[in-house]
Amino acid sequence: MDTSVAQILQGLESGLPLLLLHFGATLALFLIGVAVYVAVTPLHERELLASGNQAAGVVLGGTMVALAIPLAATLATSLVLADILIWGAVALVLQLITFLIAIWLFRDLRTMIESGNVAAGTALAGLQIAVALLNAGAMAG
Repeated sequence: MDTSVAQILQGLESGLPLLLLHFGATLALFLIGVAVYVAVTPLHERELLASGNQAAGVVLGGTMVALAIPLAATLATSLVLADILIWGAVALVLQLITFLIAIWLFRDLRTMIESGNVAAGTALAGLQIAVALLNAGAMAG
């Protein structure tokens, strides 16, 4: 067998289990983050989405992206599982705090989103993604 192919296969054999472990842990953190977000927010995402509320869809989609961005940075920069779990949890908490602060600062935001105001949903999603990018940059720094 060609030496380079053998080296690739050997690297895959030793690295794939670690990749799957780190990816699986990060994916679990992401799913936990989405579940906690849905549980703690004053919005009723399932009902709003089922009724075709586009603003709620924008907010939930933006939230998922915003949760994934710092988790991806943590995954890319961490070498051990404990690091991923700890910094990933910190990233999720910061993102959830961002949402709660936005809802608190803009008291009508919930009402606007529930009434289908896509502009309000887009603004909230944009804020969450902006903070996620800053969060990711700080964690990768």
